[in-house]
Amino acid sequence: MTLFKLLKAELKALLTNPVVMLTMLGGVVFYSFLYPLPYSQQTPRELPITVVNLDKSQTSYQLERMVDATPQVRIVQRDPSIEDAKLAFLHGDVSGILVIPEHFYKDLLLGKSPTLAYAGDAAYFLVYGTIVEGLAQAGGTLAAKVKISRLIVEGEPLSIALDHVFSLKSNQKPAFNPRMGYIDYVVPAVFVLILHQTLIMAVGLLVGTQKQGNGYWSRVSPLRLILIRSLLFSACYYLLSLYYFGASFSRLGVNTLAQPIDLLCLLFPFLLSASFIGIWLGALTPRRELVTVIVLFSSLPLVFSAGFIWPIEALPKPITWLANLFPSTPGIQGFLALNQMGAEWRQIAPQWTLLCLQTLGWGCLAWWQFKRTGKGSLVHRD
Repeated sequence: MTLFKLLKAELKALLTNPVVMLTMLGGVVFYSFLYPLPYSQQTPRELPITVVNLDKSQTSYQLERMVDATPQVRIVQRDPSIEDAKLAFLHGDVSGILVIPEHFYKDLLLGKSPTLAYAGDAAYFLVYGTIVEGLAQAGGTLAAKVKISRLIVEGEPLSIALDHVFSLKSNQKPAFNPRMGYIDYVVPAVFVLILHQTLIMAVGLLVGTQKQGNGYWSRVSPLRLILIRSLLFSACYYLLSLYYFGASFSRLGVNTLAQPIDLLCLLFPFLLSASFIGIWLGALTPRRELVTVIVLFSSLPLVFSAGFIWPIEALPKPITWLANLFPSTPGIQGFLALNQMGAEWRQIAPQWTLLCLQTLGWGCLAWWQFKRTGKGSLVHRD
């Protein structure tokens, strides 16, 4: 069988296998819309809270208005007691509670530091953090206002009073995530993992399907079949990768700082090594369904060991070594550096080199396992 006939047969096998096509096209396109959906608001805003005002002074009501003006929280009700506020919280009517203590205004006039009580559901970390941020911001602003007023009464000029209260001025500019949103933080890395996992599943499912019988794949050498198959799937995933890095990122407003040629060069060993893993896994498992199960179970460990959710320096060394055996780890690190951080090619050269070594290693392993199954044995010489 000539290379052209083999490529034609492989393409026909790919296009006529509904499971593989659904995994490739359905999985990639479906996840491009589904996964970013929970993060569409970027960060939680206008979370409902209740206020228990035990002081009922003019200053305490001013604090309520300042809290309600923050973008993080929104006062939806006021309760006369902490018990009533707790019931509203347990019933899910509100996400947080602010308690203004008695003698709040009196303590401020005496120069004391009254204690504001915040409550929120820490099981939802983003919600809890947003509520505490909003309440602390409003409380800190009121405290600064009171302190400045006291200094002015004591005879200090306004400019000096401001310097006493705000002695340290910060100019915060978030690098690599200017919107401070979760789409910019998590989606670029997870999209790379989706490409990685769906490619492994698609190739593995095709190999597992062909283990059920005889066909053209049993009449060619294992090495030729593996190379043609991996190149065919890599070409298909080049198009899907361009859809992710192009149309999807543009739709979501994600930074795209990389040069196209750099992305294409980094994609080649990434896709090729993932294809080899799929061939090896499909030849190794006794049933094709096990490929999907194994890939799905590996997704979370690969995400948390890739270095964008938790710093690599904080991970145990054995986990880092194990994660670097798979293309997802250097792939995610390389694509994030190029596309989101504007890195130069020389800065991601270690990741590219590791991907090339993985391509060689997984390619040899795929050839050995594929030949060992017997489906790659030659019926006749080409």
